[in-house]
Amino acid sequence: QVRLVESGGGLVQAGGSLTLSCATSGVIFSINAMTWYRQGPGKERELVAVITRGGSTNYADSVKGRFTISRDNAKNTVYLQMNSLKPEDTARYYCNTIQGRSYWGQGTQVTVSS
Repeated sequence: QVRLVESGGGLVQAGGSLTLSCATSGVIFSINAMTWYRQGPGKERELVAVITRGGSTNYADSVKGRFTISRDNAKNTVYLQMNSLKPEDTARYYCNTIQGRSYWGQGTQVTVSS
């Protein structure tokens, strides 16, 4: 049974930092690409960052230079380090992986105050 559990969200002031974690189980983690998405109020879900099994990364233009995605294959966990946060980063953040089908966690809320 595949399970993704996000944590680390919270309320932070603009310019602050947060690190999100996504712990997985039931996933062949070391071979799966892992992706962070977010969905802000009244907005569609958007891709934030992706990391391949080989460690290659890609980011949405809106977060380049501020966010860093990383993975720890020994812990079956993917991280999203978020620096220089802006109010427009306010959203629910989800991790995702595809293993036969798409799997999602329940998300973790990030709120950035101005």
